Amino acid sequence: MTENKNINIGTKSVWAGEKDYLVHGASQVPVVHSVAYTYEDMDEWYEVATGKRAGHIYGRNTNPTVQAFEDKIKILEGAEAATSFSTGMAAISDTLSTLLVPGDRIVTIKDTYGGTNKIFTEFLPRLNIEVQLCETGNHEDLEAEIAKGCKVLYLETPTNPTVKITDIERMARAGKAVGATVVIDNTFATPINQNPLNFGVDLVIHSATKFLGGHADALGGVVCGSKELVEKIYHYREINGATMDPMAAYLILRGMKTLHLRVKQQCESAMKIAKYLQTVDIVEAVYYPGLETHPGHDIAKKQMSGFGGMFSFAVKGGVDTVRDLLPQLKFANRAANLGAVETTVGPARTTSHVECTPEERAAVGIPEGLIRYSTGIEDVEDLIADLQQAFEYVAQKNSVKL
Repeated sequence: MTENKNINIGTKSVWAGEKDYLVHGASQVPVVHSVAYTYEDMDEWYEVATGKRAGHIYGRNTNPTVQAFEDKIKILEGAEAATSFSTGMAAISDTLSTLLVPGDRIVTIKDTYGGTNKIFTEFLPRLNIEVQLCETGNHEDLEAEIAKGCKVLYLETPTNPTVKITDIERMARAGKAVGATVVIDNTFATPINQNPLNFGVDLVIHSATKFLGGHADALGGVVCGSKELVEKIYHYREINGATMDPMAAYLILRGMKTLHLRVKQQCESAMKIAKYLQTVDIVEAVYYPGLETHPGHDIAKKQMSGFGGMFSFAVKGGVDTVRDLLPQLKFANRAANLGAVETTVGPARTTSHVECTPEERAAVGIPEGLIRYSTGIEDVEDLIADLQQAFEYVAQKNSVKL
């Protein structure tokens, strides 16, 4: 399937990137487990090995099933190229390792995913790379720091777990003005709701484990962008070895066929649940960019076609309430994952920011009573009723009124 702009993204989710990999009349991409690929012609082998001709030589470098996944996400994001990784964090760390060398400076936001934040606060400084963390949503502060010069501008929007919003086009413009490579984690939005390359971003990263796969059964990561940049990142990955497994690629490919349907349902349900939570007395705050009360709502409307299936909310009583509330939910996995067909919940202290101390979480505005809620594809009426009965249990236990 070609990158025809007249074809809708739902159709692309099903068909894109697969035709070249179908064999023997099969309608599905096969799982190719071969580690190596044999050649009778030594000159052909050399041309494939040196990149002068298409083909495969060794599984750490490329694989047909993995390449089909890369082609599909490349088309969905409107990119020239894509390369995949064993996990989302491998995609992030390998991308940053490719782009940065000692003495460089990176500007980013405080509210990135906890693992990403650890790269910024712990690992990059060891390499004599200057990291400037800015308040998420303070665009003036970001622009001022970018103007001082930086090699990379790294963004995440919506953020994990408080779903804060950054103006992608505005920040990309500021980054380009100083010659920075602009990178964005688009995991929460998915290519269904947001295409950052259209707003001037250079590289888009996904944890494919999450919404892309959608079934919580395969790990993976991917970066999309220009052929020139992606080839550099691919080279780093092929040497350092964080290769996507072909079975994982197959599972994620299969999941992506329903991506547009899942995300549409998750967006609709998340909005209804977020509005319901605003009526619950025990809930102190609801964080969802689809709500007009969200400080980033207007920017989200401008750059997103849907507000996503992720939100978070803070409860009165903090950790004690979380301990009482979450075990009562019947239709939610209490697990450190998101983006699956099943609803998944958990506090930031055991999911997105488990690597951080309570003080570090507090510093970026994550209360200990915050619950991250990844909306599944269940009937929303059942999800709301499930939350309601859990809140009633907590209220009864603590003798308070809802």
